[in-house]
Amino acid sequence: MTNIFENYLSSTGGLSPDEVNFSSQFFKPVHLKKGDFFIHKDEICRYIGFIASGAVKAYATDQEGKENITCFKFENEFVTSFPGFIAQEKSGKSFRALEDSIIYRISYPDYQQLLEKVAALNGVIKSVIEQEYIQKERYLLNYNNKSAVDKYRHVLFDEPMLVKRISTQDLASYLGITQRSLTRAKGQIHRPGIL
Repeated sequence: MTNIFENYLSSTGGLSPDEVNFSSQFFKPVHLKKGDFFIHKDEICRYIGFIASGAVKAYATDQEGKENITCFKFENEFVTSFPGFIAQEKSGKSFRALEDSIIYRISYPDYQQLLEKVAALNGVIKSVIEQEYIQKERYLLNYNNKSAVDKYRHVLFDEPMLVKRISTQDLASYLGITQRSLTRAKGQIHRPGIL
């Protein structure tokens, strides 16, 4: 499974084969069962992880205990609470496995040591953080102040993996609508002649 992570690092184009091999040694595999936590809200965010297989959701819980999902991460994506990890502060969100997952994680001290030894990795991390920012911007643009039908239509065409791999309950939370509204939106869009 390590070669999935090594292949990712190689694909960035910024690291030599020796740097890829050296860097990958700092990341240790963690096997999560569906429902296991990668990061707990209100705990110091000690790790950044690379998802080799599986899926993770990030969410905060409101006062009634309802999950408000802010993103999903899948294979070949990094997962962490970036503000918490970089500042070594408590995470504002929980990250939990949606499927049995294998995540290669690195601790903050090892991350700091690795960046000192492989300067080119800074470019990879910068790119990851930029992608995270772009993902958040797209979320705000595509899912704020839109009807349930428009939100579901966007997911269907631009993020079809969510429809295939995410439960209706979690997808509704991510879209900021009720399960009933999502079911109605699906019914409207999938009616013959609509698409």
